[in-house]
Amino acid sequence: VEHATVPWGVKITRVEIKDIRPPADIVTAMGRQMKAEREKRANILEAEGTRASEILRAEGQKQARILESEGRKESAYRDSEARERAAEAEAKATRVVSEAIEQGGTQAINYFVAQKYVEAIGKFATSPNAKTILFPVEATQLMGTLGGIGELAKEALSSTQASPKAEAKRGPFELPKQ
Repeated sequence: VEHATVPWGVKITRVEIKDIRPPADIVTAMGRQMKAEREKRANILEAEGTRASEILRAEGQKQARILESEGRKESAYRDSEARERAAEAEAKATRVVSEAIEQGGTQAINYFVAQKYVEAIGKFATSPNAKTILFPVEATQLMGTLGGIGELAKEALSSTQASPKAEAKRGPFELPKQ
């Protein structure tokens, strides 16, 4: 427009268009182009959202597996420590009993055997399937072993206390003295 007005000495600084009426086929094409552009942006945003969602889900699963693995590792480590401590305690108990046996204390053997009997009977008693418990004849030896434990306690008490009251007391499995 400016090219046409320069020979007349007129300079155009601004042009204002009041009304444009393009042909119907151009309006339809422009509408389809805008719709396609909007659908394209929507598809891109949806794909990016799905991608981000999958990435976050995968990272969450990865972190869960890592934490689960660390938990199993810590549990195994603590279990092994507990087994080691139990083995050390059992070894120490066996060593103490062995020393007592070497010193001629048969009550120590009786105590050790009675302890194992009591543990085994306790397992029978707490079993969910145990309605009736039948003991073999050898189980009656347990009573004698428990009597031996009573003798041990009596000897220990008599050596530390020499009072008449200590003489009057007896264990639950001891027979009264005659």
